[in-house]
Amino acid sequence: MVEEQTLDPARRWWVPAVTAPCRDWAGRPGCRKGARYLVGETSFAATTEGYPVFESRADCLMWIMRHRTELAHAAPDTPVQAVDLAKWMLGLS
Repeated sequence: MVEEQTLDPARRWWVPAVTAPCRDWAGRPGCRKGARYLVGETSFAATTEGYPVFESRADCLMWIMRHRTELAHAAPDTPVQAVDLAKWMLGLS
């Protein structure tokens, strides 16, 4: 994992992300359907801060697989995906 403060904008960075499957989703009460969130590094819950950043998609996918039990509890009923951070921030993924 990489520290957020040291991210080189010329590189691709990968993060785990989820999309709320329904309004008032159990993983993020009060949200709207389709709301996009990153996944917290220690809470494994939908968040907008404190998320892990990886240098490769493979590293991100390995983290997701390593924590799949915690993710299933914190982000139920939706898949956790490895996404390109820049594209995610622009709403392109």
